[in-house]
Amino acid sequence: MINDLKIAVVCSSNQNRSMEAHAFLSKKGFKVRSFGSGNQVKLPGPSPDKPNVYDFGISYEQMYQDLLSKDKSLYTQNGILHMLDRNRRIKSHPERFQSCMDNFDVIFTAEERVYDQVVEELSKRTPIENSPVHIINIDIQDNHEEATIGAFLICEISQMMADSEDLDNDIDELLQMFETKAQKPVLHTIQFY
Repeated sequence: MINDLKIAVVCSSNQNRSMEAHAFLSKKGFKVRSFGSGNQVKLPGPSPDKPNVYDFGISYEQMYQDLLSKDKSLYTQNGILHMLDRNRRIKSHPERFQSCMDNFDVIFTAEERVYDQVVEELSKRTPIENSPVHIINIDIQDNHEEATIGAFLICEISQMMADSEDLDNDIDELLQMFETKAQKPVLHTIQFY
């Protein structure tokens, strides 16, 4: 039953939050893919106004090598090299959600802005199969610790959904139970493929 649910996890740059959840869900046996919804991939730089910016096509390995050559000490200390090392073991490069035409049962987003981008993208597409997709936002701060907590929460709600006999019927109740337990507000909408 668990492996039937097709899950996508989306954050802005397909680096921290979506990849942490991707790794965690994958270990738990879920069919999962991860994406970014931004126009470019942004990673912290030497200062807040100088981020490292990459295109979505560039590999995690290339980013890793680029930052290693720029300032090994800084990017080791702030955890970015460790994060990129994890990412390159999961898949080759960040993917942009807007470029993916695959269908999912559930799409998790890590912040409201990303949720809005995903909803907007899917609302532009003409439904063909009329199969529902649940888009669920759980706000996760973009740091390593919160990404780990967020991955646990996403896995927990994914398990509840996978255990449901009738997800479309049970979803509201499941999300209410989850919100109460996790003490986090959840946004939810349904779109169709």
